[in-house]
Amino acid sequence: MATTQLGPNTISTVGELPAVGTKAPGFELVDSKFQALTDADVSGKRVVLNIFPSIDTGVCQASVKKFNELAAGLDDTAVVCVSRDLPFAQARFCGAEGIDDVLVGSAFRSSFGHDYGVAIDGGGWDQLFARAVVVVDADGTVLHTQLTDAIGDEPDYDAAVAALG
Repeated sequence: MATTQLGPNTISTVGELPAVGTKAPGFELVDSKFQALTDADVSGKRVVLNIFPSIDTGVCQASVKKFNELAAGLDDTAVVCVSRDLPFAQARFCGAEGIDDVLVGSAFRSSFGHDYGVAIDGGGWDQLFARAVVVVDADGTVLHTQLTDAIGDEPDYDAAVAALG
């Protein structure tokens, strides 16, 4: 298990992020049209997974907006924003903000949070996701991971992009 801060409280996750140099776990999410969004859909591309608790918080919204801006300039790269929000909420936010350079996937009915070690273990936010970034190369090998020190902190965008080479 890993730890991060939620306000003044230290919270634990159900596991650890996948290790750099290992194969990233496969995933199956739900897109805004309630269709499957899987690792096979981004096969052959580099992937940035922007993982966060809820699209209805300011820091989560900021990360989606920033990764959307960055995605426009990243060749052969898919940026997938992942939370347990329902696809309705994700689609509402992305539509209102003109977010169209990232993919948004809901893990509301998948094991993503456990497979990636980001599900919060206990407390009021139980099973929502800690804020994290996982960068994967086109072969599915993990290049970079970050679990933010605090859920209220934005991820290190520069480190994520630098990991892409």
